[in-house]
Amino acid sequence: MVVQTPASSIVMFICAAALGAIGSFLYKSGADHAHPGFLGYITNLRLLAGVCCYVAVMILFVAAYRRGGALTVLYPTYASTFIFGALIARWAYGTPITIINITGMVFLAAGMYLMGKQ
Repeated sequence: MVVQTPASSIVMFICAAALGAIGSFLYKSGADHAHPGFLGYITNLRLLAGVCCYVAVMILFVAAYRRGGALTVLYPTYASTFIFGALIARWAYGTPITIINITGMVFLAAGMYLMGKQ
């Protein structure tokens, strides 16, 4: 049985991937500026914003799955988080994106495409 995956579900997963990468950035940034101890963590706005990003990711997952689509199409799309993460690291920290990183991104994109072929 072939399950058609709506484009809107794929877009939701791409948005979830971007939010997941932003959430990771906020966790890293928040950790860099966190005061030690439990109170320092729960009052850190960057960490709280990271948590909000991950809650939004889960909401987008549920909404996308409710619209329909194959798990084998949608979930591999979330792997684009790694690409978004590299771009954010470049922007925020000046982390270089090397040819080996680009090669990995191309393989990731190819894998997402191939997993989505029905």
